[in-house]
Amino acid sequence: MIFGREVTQDMTESVNHQWKLSARPEGMPKHSDFEYAESPIPEPADGQVLVKIYYISLDPAMRGWMNDQRSYIEPIKLGDVMRAGTLGQVVSSKSDGYSEGDWVVGIGGVQEYALSDGKDLRKVDISLARHATFLGALGMPGMTAYFGLLDICNPQEGETVVVSGAAGAVGAVVGQIAKIKGCRVIGTAGSPKKCNYLVEQLGFDAAINYKEEDLYHSLRKHCPKGIDIYFDNVGGETLDTVLAQIRRGARISICGAISQYNNTEGVNGPKNYLSLLINRARMEGFIVFDYAPRYGEAAKEIAGWITAGKLFTREHVVEGLETFPDTLNMLFTGENFGKLILKVAEPPK
Repeated sequence: MIFGREVTQDMTESVNHQWKLSARPEGMPKHSDFEYAESPIPEPADGQVLVKIYYISLDPAMRGWMNDQRSYIEPIKLGDVMRAGTLGQVVSSKSDGYSEGDWVVGIGGVQEYALSDGKDLRKVDISLARHATFLGALGMPGMTAYFGLLDICNPQEGETVVVSGAAGAVGAVVGQIAKIKGCRVIGTAGSPKKCNYLVEQLGFDAAINYKEEDLYHSLRKHCPKGIDIYFDNVGGETLDTVLAQIRRGARISICGAISQYNNTEGVNGPKNYLSLLINRARMEGFIVFDYAPRYGEAAKEIAGWITAGKLFTREHVVEGLETFPDTLNMLFTGENFGKLILKVAEPPK
């Protein structure tokens, strides 16, 4: 029993639906790169738990995990379930660390049920926020924003911060944390609606529509004294344009490069990197998984900001596991507005 309600696996369900990687994508992922498969719902062995998945996090990093190349994490093998962050509930446990009814986040994959030894799971209290928020501001995107800005860039009051992909799951949190720290914040986004959201809802000082404005001249306008901190989610020409306008002692956090993920002719690296030398600046990449021991610290502070009304969250939830390939590509076409999440099933009341 949990909160007076018995939690059991629905025995009318016998099939676990899954999306598996069937081919290495070239450019934008296609339906044919995936296989929609069925398998029996597994039974946990000693030390394992079975998690029923309700929400799946869709993130740009998933595109890199499909490539057969050396990276910070092993590539997904052909025939394996697509790797993804998930929020679910333990429905069967043979682990001392978890009980039936526990809500957990982890890397459950694009499927309805997942087995785990518990090492990749983290318990969450769903009474504190919307379910989807635990895959957004209180999940990996929030952790990424928190450590990528505060640990890598160490923002100081009065500094100018530029965030690319600012209306996305990570960028929106980065900008708001920078404002909490007393910085002037400028974000880039790909539509007037998203730019208005950054300024009017999230409190950014300015927003640049990179599809309609000249980025170089717009940055000159909004950052007349130069850029102290740049949080990069985009890479490519945007990174080069920012490098041309950084100040002495600037810090650049390399979180991602979504403009390059579907390139078929190689990644376009920075041409203006000598600006780092001239300005005694620093550009550093990071992987959020390295901060896993400190996730609790970040979640506690972010939750406090949300409760205090200092940090606003937005999730873009699409229903239906079967929609996965099309929904994933929304990340690369800019169709999502907020943290993109796939809803697998209606959570219990």
